[in-house]
Amino acid sequence: MYDFTYTTHSSRVVFGKGSMKLIQQEVETLGARRALVLCTPQQRAEAETVASLLGPSSAGVFDGAQMHVPIENARRAREFAKEVGADCAVAIGGGSTIGLGKAIALESSLPIIAIPTTYAGSEMTPIYGITEEGLKRTGRDQKVLPRTVLYDPELSAGLPAQLSFVSGINAIAHAAEGLYAKDGNPVMAMMAEEGIRSLAKGLRGVKKNNRDMEARSECLYGAWLCGTVLGNVGMALHHKLCHTLGGTFNLPHAQTHAIVLPHALAYNSVAAADAMARIARALDAGDAAGGLYELNRELGVPDGLRAIGLREEDLDLACDVAMSDPYWNPRPVEARPLRELLHRAWEGCRPRA
Repeated sequence: MYDFTYTTHSSRVVFGKGSMKLIQQEVETLGARRALVLCTPQQRAEAETVASLLGPSSAGVFDGAQMHVPIENARRAREFAKEVGADCAVAIGGGSTIGLGKAIALESSLPIIAIPTTYAGSEMTPIYGITEEGLKRTGRDQKVLPRTVLYDPELSAGLPAQLSFVSGINAIAHAAEGLYAKDGNPVMAMMAEEGIRSLAKGLRGVKKNNRDMEARSECLYGAWLCGTVLGNVGMALHHKLCHTLGGTFNLPHAQTHAIVLPHALAYNSVAAADAMARIARALDAGDAAGGLYELNRELGVPDGLRAIGLREEDLDLACDVAMSDPYWNPRPVEARPLRELLHRAWEGCRPRA
């Protein structure tokens, strides 16, 4: 017998090659007339393409999206949206750009159309994150959920292989934690396992051929599933650690998720046996934590947190911040084993339960 509650979130998803070209039609479907295009400085060219497809519906481009959404930057973007009279936002890019769109929507209720170019999965969640004074604050609000998502596999074809790999493992983290979330349910469990399977298969295909459209499509499909899981259930220790490491030490988001995930799974393995069995099965591995660790090695993910800029002397502070306001977790979060987890993740060692 199952006991669970399942609430659906409403959003329109258009999946297919060339779907970005439908952007003007989708803006009109929302009833909007002036769309502000959001991007990072590095994706200005893609944003200009979207603006040209919008034609007279374009309110311009704001190319200031930043990792972890600093609150000062979110305020600048909101003011710019007001100045140009935007009545919706189009976010093209990864989690940083979509996160900026959410920060604008949180205060203004501007509807968002997301065009993901990575596999972060943020576009399918009502979760926002804003960093202020070195602390990343997260929350859930239905008004930040993108109203429409255009999944176009062609847009991720130019994504560098290494960024593709860490972005995909980041998405796997959403599904993995969804399998042992306290508010999980059978629907999300099925989507989580399929999402992990699809991403593992797709990422291996991308490693063989970076421009393989079948592999890219498989990754994007997996990202959609994993993002949907994150949007419907709660987060646990893994996400708390990554929010701490990103917000406090400004570590790169996707790389941090990829490195920490095997160690967070090992920490929780004794308290979430069924979830670990599902993850292992999706990876075609003997165990969940070891399978993720080996997939990271196969894909050439950075060895440990020290490889992406965390100093050993920062580990105590990271542990303290994570312990100060912990997320719910299937295994109690205790200082000593948590500190050991962080040290192993810093060194890049094989995970240990």
